Amino acid sequence: MRLILYSISFFALLLSACNNGPQPITYSQDACDFCRMTIVDKQHAAQIVTVKGRNYKYDAIECMVNDLKEWDRPEADLILVADYTNPGELIEAENANYLISNEIPSPMGAFLSAFSDNNELVLTQEGSGGDTFNWQELKQKFSQQHRH
Repeated sequence: MRLILYSISFFALLLSACNNGPQPITYSQDACDFCRMTIVDKQHAAQIVTVKGRNYKYDAIECMVNDLKEWDRPEADLILVADYTNPGELIEAENANYLISNEIPSPMGAFLSAFSDNNELVLTQEGSGGDTFNWQELKQKFSQQHRH
């Protein structure tokens, strides 16, 4: 009986170690995997989870996009960005809409924010100005810029 309990405990531990999902970002403690700054801004953080389950955390969406330009690690399984109107909530980058507005500073100075709700994006743009992008357009814009 004891052997069965140990076996069940061992397999439960093994399964929990194989979690391929995002990990919580510990704000004010975790460091950006691109620029090494401490991640403090819940409205602009980002995260990549590879197919092998490794997590890369970023203090700004622009750090993640710049890191993806020269990505030489296992393929990304999940690419997540913070939802500007729901601080701390990560959403899939491909489904988000983006705003670059000089009125909304981001940690690395790209003035880049992500939105899950297009209505919130439009309202924010009406008040702050700026240009909107989808994920493909954003990657294209950053591919034309030099790494900073």
